[in-house]
Amino acid sequence: MTSWIPVAAIGAGIGFLGGLFGKGGSAVASPLLAVVGLPPIAAVATPLPSTIPSALAADRYRRAGLLDRRVILTSLLAGGPATVAGAVATRWIDPAALLVATELLLVGLGIRLIVGSRRQVEHDTVAPPRTRTLVGVGAAVGLAGGLLANSGGFLLAPLYLSVARLPIKSALGASLAVSAVLAIPGTVVHAALGHIDWPVAAVLAVCAVPASRLGASVAIRADPGRMERAFGAALVALGIFTLFV
Repeated sequence: MTSWIPVAAIGAGIGFLGGLFGKGGSAVASPLLAVVGLPPIAAVATPLPSTIPSALAADRYRRAGLLDRRVILTSLLAGGPATVAGAVATRWIDPAALLVATELLLVGLGIRLIVGSRRQVEHDTVAPPRTRTLVGVGAAVGLAGGLLANSGGFLLAPLYLSVARLPIKSALGASLAVSAVLAIPGTVVHAALGHIDWPVAAVLAVCAVPASRLGASVAIRADPGRMERAFGAALVALGIFTLFV
């Protein structure tokens, strides 16, 4: 039987981290749900629905003037088809090998942010990223998300920072919004296949939504330089954690 207190704690935890670091939390939630007793496929698929309402936290970034519509729309236009392509490609590509490569990439990006953290300036003074760069980021994340059966949010913010050169808070807000939308195709597919434990998904969502808004509020008020270093440390911890669970 499922223990609801740990599930609620997982939901609150991934919600807060999602709002704080702009990601849905599936990469963290899946191994933890497996520990509390969900079958492997349910542990992978069940966090996806809770990612969608957690996007409400992106409204905090919008009200602070930190959401760039061009970044979000371009990423979605490129990431949507790539997500479908990634899901289809699972017949030929080993997701386990891709997951290891992705986790190593997260560790590398995290170390880069910690070592080379730069003091962020206001987002409206930064040169906007090129459209082709955003298309590349959206396509890469969508493809990885389709292959790994998640929303790809764990890669979005790091790539927005390192490749598109967005300021930290704009990167986190855009990542939160885009990953929520990219979670929809995966949710539909896994629901049709019967992979989602809906009572568990409901508890995750109820606990994640308010926690994600709190996390977003903390991120918006934080010093950008410290936030970038904290995000780098979180990426390193996430990469190591998922490598060894």
